Amino acid sequence: MEHKRKIVSSRHLAEGENWQMSEFEYGLIVAYNGFSRWVARCMAASGNTDLGPLEILVLHNVNHRERAKRLADVCFMLNIEDTHTVNYALKKLLKAGLVSGEKVGKEMHYSTTKEGVELCDAYRETREQCLTDGLSVEGETLSEIAATLRYLSGVYDQASRAASSF
Repeated sequence: MEHKRKIVSSRHLAEGENWQMSEFEYGLIVAYNGFSRWVARCMAASGNTDLGPLEILVLHNVNHRERAKRLADVCFMLNIEDTHTVNYALKKLLKAGLVSGEKVGKEMHYSTTKEGVELCDAYRETREQCLTDGLSVEGETLSEIAATLRYLSGVYDQASRAASSF
């Protein structure tokens, strides 16, 4: 029988019965980095070379459902604990004229500008042409993977709360 090598993030994290978790984490690491590179290059091909992955994700989130969002809304939806990074991304998007801000009570509400909507639309077209048109994975399979990733996000969140208590 042929011995299959394990592809893991770190050998010392793959010892014992749960070595598959290290294999999963390595897959997550390379997928995250590939995704970050993809969104930046897709956005550059769509006409904006000045945005990094976080700004791009924030822009898409603010554009989502054409409703104004608060900083807390964006952080919650993207599962980002460090509000300072999202706040900085929003300031960069404001300066670029891709989002606008309106003070409602004590909080700012952010919306995409006409330019921001057009850039998101161009991104969608580039995404379809370069990524989704050639995708060979079934839609239901992608939905199952997405559900598993959301579940695992909750597992990691719970584990991070437990680790914080040590």
